[in-house]
Amino acid sequence: MEGNKHVPYGPYEKYFKRILDIVCSLAAIILFSWLYILLIIVGAIFMGGNPFFTQERPGKDEKIFKLIKFRTMDNRKDKNGDFLPDEVRLNKYGKFLRKTSLDEIPELFNILIGDMSIIGPRPLLPSYLPWYTEREHHRHDVRPGLSGLAQVNGRNYLDWEKRFELDVQYVEKITFLGDLKIILKTVNKIFSHSNIAEDTNKAEGNMAKIRAEKAMNKN
Repeated sequence: MEGNKHVPYGPYEKYFKRILDIVCSLAAIILFSWLYILLIIVGAIFMGGNPFFTQERPGKDEKIFKLIKFRTMDNRKDKNGDFLPDEVRLNKYGKFLRKTSLDEIPELFNILIGDMSIIGPRPLLPSYLPWYTEREHHRHDVRPGLSGLAQVNGRNYLDWEKRFELDVQYVEKITFLGDLKIILKTVNKIFSHSNIAEDTNKAEGNMAKIRAEKAMNKN
């Protein structure tokens, strides 16, 4: 796959996956509109203002888009006006959102407009792009997902090489049954609260450091 342009595995990926993304995300947004309203109100109270968090992420073909989530950290600052450490600003409400994965549901709007898919490699930070291997860059051959193969096989508890390998394996063979299995496993993990790391920013933030250290050791 290295160096080759991505070719859809079959008719599901080529024709139907995007249609299902639109139909399912729109249906979920309408069905859970009451939940959005509730979380917007409660989030505004617990977060002291805007309940939403947006951040740039690379999508399909590494084009940058703005991912939207519910905020899990408040705006508390020290006497110098600087934000307090993340672990301090992650309040009980934020921990609840992460534990239940409710912080992720605004991404349904990203799916609806075409930035993301229901299933695909999770979108990480743009600063990681220089650290991918040639093979790992192929994780961006398709739209990133709300959940993915790596998320149902260990999530943030996997090392980076294993996570990225699972992402590329998914991209190489996208099928309806494969996506359905990931969806069912995702639902099970959400309700069982398994393999969910509260400090995901810290877990993600170590990747560039690890790759940089490996590159220095090779030199």
